Formats: sequence, structure tokens, C-alpha cells
Amino acid sequence: MTSTTTNVPATTSLQDGALVLGRVLIAAIFILSGFGKITDFAGTTGYIASVGLPLAPVGTVIAIVVELIGGLMLLVGFKTRLVALVIAGFTIVAGALFHNNFADQMQMIHFMKNLAISGGLLFVAVFGPGRLSVDRG
Repeated sequence: MTSTTTNVPATTSLQDGALVLGRVLIAAIFILSGFGKITDFAGTTGYIASVGLPLAPVGTVIAIVVELIGGLMLLVGFKTRLVALVIAGFTIVAGALFHNNFADQMQMIHFMKNLAISGGLLFVAVFGPGRLSVDRG
């Protein structure tokens, strides 16, 4: 069932609220992480370099843009489907690069957390942000 607006699924108030809450909860980790990278740019760059990645300062800037700007876009529901896909891909790559010591249980948990977050983002990409968003569907 769809509403009279093209390509916008009909939702209840409860569903609309759940979609907003879901976006807020997923976006929060990225917004806070992106802000943290700004406030500790040198530390983040050093960490990226420590795993052997080239152009660590560029990587830090990319991470800040994806996490902070992408997180804010997800939060308000702007270009939601696209940004959810970008952040999901970024999160899987980050997990593979930074949490790949599967012999360490904590690293395995962090990797699995990245996969779970990416799974939630794929739901957002498929089902959209809901009516309470800039995109409105």
C-alpha cells in the first residue's frame, strides 16, 4: 500500500517514529566519531598510518567527511538511501582494515559490530528514511 505521494510507502505514526529513532541511533555513532576525529586529527592520522595505509591525512579527512557529514545527512534524512549505502560500504572497509585480527576476541566483536551497523544501514537504503525526513520517503 502506498500513499498518494509517488514512491512513498504509507506508514503509521509508530512506524514514522521508529524510522526517525533508528536513523538517530545509527547516525549518532558516526557523528560522534567524526567529531572525535576532528578534535584528534593527529591521533587519528597516526592510527591510520600505524596499520600501514598510505596518505593517512587524506584517509582522516575522508573518514571525517563520511562519518560527520554523512552522519548528519542520515540524521535529517537527506539523500538518505545514497548516504546509507556510502556509510555502509565505509563501515565494512573500516572493519576489514582496522578490526582484522580475528584471534583477538575484542577485534572480532568490533568487526561484527561494523557488520551489524552496515546491515542496519542497508535496511535504511532499501526502505528509506520515512516521512519524517528531508527526503520524506
